[in-house]
Amino acid sequence: MANSWGSLLQDEQQLKELAQQAVDRALAEGVLLRTSQEPSSSDVVSYAPFTLFPSLVPSALLEQAYAVQMDFNLLVDAVSQDAAFLEQTLSSTIKRDSFTAHLFDIHKQVLKEGIAQTVFLGLNRSDYMFQRNADGSSALKQIEINTISASFGGLASRTPAVHRHVLNALSKTKEAANILSNNPSKGLALGIAKAWELYGSANALVLLIAQEKERNIFDQRAIENELLARKIHVIRRRFEDVSEKGSLDHNRKLFMDGQEIAVVYFRDGYMPSQYGQQNWEARLLLERSCAVKCPDIATQLAGTKKVQQQLSRAGVLEVLLPGQPEAVARLRATFAGLYSLDMGEEGDQAIKEALAAPSRFVLKPQREGGGNNLYGDDMVQALERLKDSEERASYTLMEKIEPEPFGNCLLRPGSPVRVVQCVSELGIFGVYVRQGKTLVMNKHVGHLLRTKAIEHADGGVAAGVAVLDNPYPV
Repeated sequence: MANSWGSLLQDEQQLKELAQQAVDRALAEGVLLRTSQEPSSSDVVSYAPFTLFPSLVPSALLEQAYAVQMDFNLLVDAVSQDAAFLEQTLSSTIKRDSFTAHLFDIHKQVLKEGIAQTVFLGLNRSDYMFQRNADGSSALKQIEINTISASFGGLASRTPAVHRHVLNALSKTKEAANILSNNPSKGLALGIAKAWELYGSANALVLLIAQEKERNIFDQRAIENELLARKIHVIRRRFEDVSEKGSLDHNRKLFMDGQEIAVVYFRDGYMPSQYGQQNWEARLLLERSCAVKCPDIATQLAGTKKVQQQLSRAGVLEVLLPGQPEAVARLRATFAGLYSLDMGEEGDQAIKEALAAPSRFVLKPQREGGGNNLYGDDMVQALERLKDSEERASYTLMEKIEPEPFGNCLLRPGSPVRVVQCVSELGIFGVYVRQGKTLVMNKHVGHLLRTKAIEHADGGVAAGVAVLDNPYPV
């Protein structure tokens, strides 16, 4: 992909002046994070890192990502309802990965007791990179799907205005008009509001499970504010609060501080470090309730790397989405190569190939939150250590996606303004609501573009590596 901002990236003085304007506009638009020094306070805030210019994205690939999102919503929902598929797929992983095992134990316990929840809500984000083909064309390849705490819908709703401002400041009004409007926070709130409505109790609240130290609070507040505009009240609590003050009545209705909860929206609970014994107990209490969980535990398990790898096997999509060959074809077109590391011949062969050509692969543990994947020498060392151990089954091997780098400025508090070579990652937000067996809502609700310097192999905005961006369709 050529870079249409090439000439603008040459003038150092102009870049510095533009960057100052862009930062001021980002602050005015509310593209904000709390500081790492004071992550629990909004007394002093800073701008969330972002690119000075929007990054070029082939419009055909953007359209493809949007077109397949409703298929991914259906697929995640189908997987979450297939207890046998989840058990079979995760059987080797839960033997060696205690976090996935803990989640699965809660899943089994709830199934045994009987699922009290009748309305199901999915707020997910499917992430892609643009593979550079040998002939110079690009292809959309999925990295992962996030089924819990899919973030930055709020801040992504505020960044288009910043890039329009930058281009208008350069008298590029036609280009400024090409930046797509984007409001994922409104769409995500729409899904929560629909689930709240179907729960059917006018005075019930939405409970947002939050972390004590939450730098990304303004992203979450964007969704809360959308709900409040619909007269739906949100309370923020930690797992510890649920453990101390949460309760179920005889109908398994959930109460927090004496108030009924209709929807539980998790913005915590996706990493092992976020759970102690008390938090696991709180998660089980929430899961046993008839409140709508976003996600319920089966949907969180549906987002694991091991499930993603299993879905790429021949014939699996056809079983999960019977009679939907078009959807299956759209989904499969986005899959990159995924390889099982289970004990046995198939896993041995995958390790052999990865050790022979480490630059072609990435090793992924069953983790969310960014910054967990292993590349190059780190991957080789891990595979040498794991190759004769059953622990290898808790990892998935994936073909490394190789996008074409381009130049841009990544604006970060305290960092100098300089042009670096970058790659982008596109996320599409999806929302679905199911009541019983009936799908009531299935839609895509916006996008998130994140860009990072090519020297950083792994990590998103929250991990401090990628920055917020906007796609400029070409």
